[in-house]
Amino acid sequence: MLNTRVRRLALLVFSAFAAIPAGAGPNDALHVYGGVAYGHDDNLLRIPDGQPAFDNTRADSWWTREGGLIFDKTYSRQRITLVAKLSKTNFDHFKQLDYDGKDLQANWAWQLGNHLEGRIGTTMEQVLAPYTDFSSSERNLRRVRTSYAEGAWRFHSAWRVRAGFQTDKYTYEAISNRFNNRTEDATEVELDYLPRSGSTVGLVARHVKGKYPFPRPTGPFTFNDSFSQDELKARVKWIATGSTTLDALVGYTRRNQASFGEGRTSGLAGKIDATWQPRGKTIYTASVWRDFAPLESTLVSYTQNTGAKLGAQWDATAKISVNADAMVERRNYSARREFNGSDNLRDSVRTQTLRATWHPRPMLQVQGGVAHQARSGSAALGTGSFKSNSVTLTANAQF
Repeated sequence: MLNTRVRRLALLVFSAFAAIPAGAGPNDALHVYGGVAYGHDDNLLRIPDGQPAFDNTRADSWWTREGGLIFDKTYSRQRITLVAKLSKTNFDHFKQLDYDGKDLQANWAWQLGNHLEGRIGTTMEQVLAPYTDFSSSERNLRRVRTSYAEGAWRFHSAWRVRAGFQTDKYTYEAISNRFNNRTEDATEVELDYLPRSGSTVGLVARHVKGKYPFPRPTGPFTFNDSFSQDELKARVKWIATGSTTLDALVGYTRRNQASFGEGRTSGLAGKIDATWQPRGKTIYTASVWRDFAPLESTLVSYTQNTGAKLGAQWDATAKISVNADAMVERRNYSARREFNGSDNLRDSVRTQTLRATWHPRPMLQVQGGVAHQARSGSAALGTGSFKSNSVTLTANAQF
């Protein structure tokens, strides 16, 4: 069965390859996009070890077909980008999960004179939400709408001030998960010092307001997860050498959320990314972070996460590259009330991925990948450990 599916994908790849017109090029403003993907996961719904699977089935396969339009053009100093992609995904066994995906984007990168620039735009994405912390076999589409606007004024050759606003609205299809519906409004201001070396040093002040329209049921009680969060962080982009760069956004975060214990949490939070590109064909990356994160779960809504990631990219040839990544994230939960084990609410998620990408032509891409994910459960939360192994094959082209 797997060999048959691989042959079907190969046929579609070569059909797309043959269909690309000779005149199509990466510098054209308007492109027609098309893609096809096959995937298989041996634990699609992330069933914990030792627990019975939904419909006595853990593994499933799926096909995704995608098409759309991409427009990208610069008019003088104004760049307009539009993306409209629609997709259809069908599963072999859990057919109730079949869904139509959407990826819509509109962005205007504007510039006025030599000192004012910014961007205005909106995006909308509709995909199947992950089942890592959502124990169910029902379809749970997640729709995310984002609107943003920001502007920067370089009032001196070495100084810049920036201000921005962004609204993110999350909507979930499953009634059992609708209490994760929320709107997050973020406002920030930033002052940057820009030395001639190309590095950047800045100070960012940010305020986030989260609103949850539906209360979260917890036993006989309900809680509202609305919150406010204030951040003061330093932003550093340091070009250490010609082959090493460091990006950091680290500082103090204070969060007020009445549904979490005493309602206030604060401390160090942020992320540091490092890139090392020695002479040759390999690029190495590393990241560490500590921050608050939303959790699509029926048990808790937010966690404080600490994680690390290592990655490498090897450009084997001019047309073939190989990427490998390993990530571990430890999640600490805040209890709403004291109970046995409430002082030790944590688990961890580990993910490893390996993928190879082939560009037979500039407008055609073929990619294959494998991934492994594992979670250590939390007995106090009633979550179990699980393992998942998956493989994906994709091909897409722009005409």
